[in-house]
Amino acid sequence: MSIDTFHPALLSFIEQAHPDQIEFLREVVRVPSDNPPGDCAPLGRRAEALLTALGFAVEALPVPEAQVRANGMVSATNLIVRKRFGEGGPVIALNAHGDVVPPGQGWTHDPYGGDVVQDPQHGPVMYGRGVAVSKSDFATYTWALLALLEAQRQGAPLRGTVELHLTFDEEAGGEIGPGYLLAGGYSKPDYAISAGFSYGITSAHNGCLHVEVAVRGQQAHAAMPDTGVDALEAATHVLGRLYAFRETLAQRRSATPGIGSPTLTVGLIEGGINTNVVPDLVTFRIDRRMIPEEAGSDVEGELRALVEDAVAQRPGATATVRRIMRAEPLVPLAGSERLIEPLRRHAQAVMGAEIPVQGVPLYTDARHYTQHGVPTVLYGAGPRTLMEARGHNTDENLRLNDLLKATKVVALTLADLLSE
Repeated sequence: MSIDTFHPALLSFIEQAHPDQIEFLREVVRVPSDNPPGDCAPLGRRAEALLTALGFAVEALPVPEAQVRANGMVSATNLIVRKRFGEGGPVIALNAHGDVVPPGQGWTHDPYGGDVVQDPQHGPVMYGRGVAVSKSDFATYTWALLALLEAQRQGAPLRGTVELHLTFDEEAGGEIGPGYLLAGGYSKPDYAISAGFSYGITSAHNGCLHVEVAVRGQQAHAAMPDTGVDALEAATHVLGRLYAFRETLAQRRSATPGIGSPTLTVGLIEGGINTNVVPDLVTFRIDRRMIPEEAGSDVEGELRALVEDAVAQRPGATATVRRIMRAEPLVPLAGSERLIEPLRRHAQAVMGAEIPVQGVPLYTDARHYTQHGVPTVLYGAGPRTLMEARGHNTDENLRLNDLLKATKVVALTLADLLSE
């Protein structure tokens, strides 16, 4: 019997269970999981309890404290749910992260309230930090899996395994989330779908390099500045060279639609001792976004050489460059088309719109899967753009009709993949 026969059952189940899915998402949003500081074990425990109540066996994998601290966090417990649908078939991982950026000021809704407001144009909308990025896909993937189980109960011929990977350190680089699960052999998927957007399939994304530059001089009395070495003056020269380098980066263009050019931003700076002292130390942090055509080692080497050359032009000053994080770009692997084709076909039918396959200029946990040879794309509940959802902004929100539609798309896609 064709899997298409069971599509109506899948869709009917998702429609009827949508109110429960909304409440699940609200409960997840209500548990703070700001990163920093990265105390995410409480959300892991709450998500584990919610999943257990739905009938799932949950593997809770606390990350050792030393690794958590080295990652700049307080606590993290990764969760895996595995459901086998008959022998053989692929293992498909669905990954979403529960850590979020801090809410900041200026919200008109409680960032941990999960408030639902009726929008005259878009229907019900939920507000809360992480509701779109990416706690929403805790709910998307969970209910897609529940729908598959319902189809199996009705006799759907499914073969393979679906795994939920719920992790908690995407904002810090993903090393103790998907990186930990894959490097530790806790999961060996054949394919992966990572948290994404309802109206587009992401096949590639930028990488990111974070470094801290420390420029050192020699302190002196401000009345006799020539007796010291002004670290701030030297840092200003280095910064000037970095800002000029952005013009060079703007000339490099990715061949991937939606990506554009690499970027460089100095996002944090501090230094000095007092107003009347020549500063002896200035530090600043750089965010360097890498297009898919770039490799992290090359980008880091180029940046280090630029800083060293610039500071050498200021006698007496020195500089060191310390890597904080290096996240490689997501580059499509052979086999990703097996995910893209059904996702696009079902999304276009459910959304009633053209669904592009493109890159995005941010970076995500998806790259950890491709670095382990797993074909991976991003797709999940979300808006057309991050700006629409106010991701990483005040009043982050999710249109709940998009949650419903994305769940249908993921469930139908998984059904196709498990029936081949």
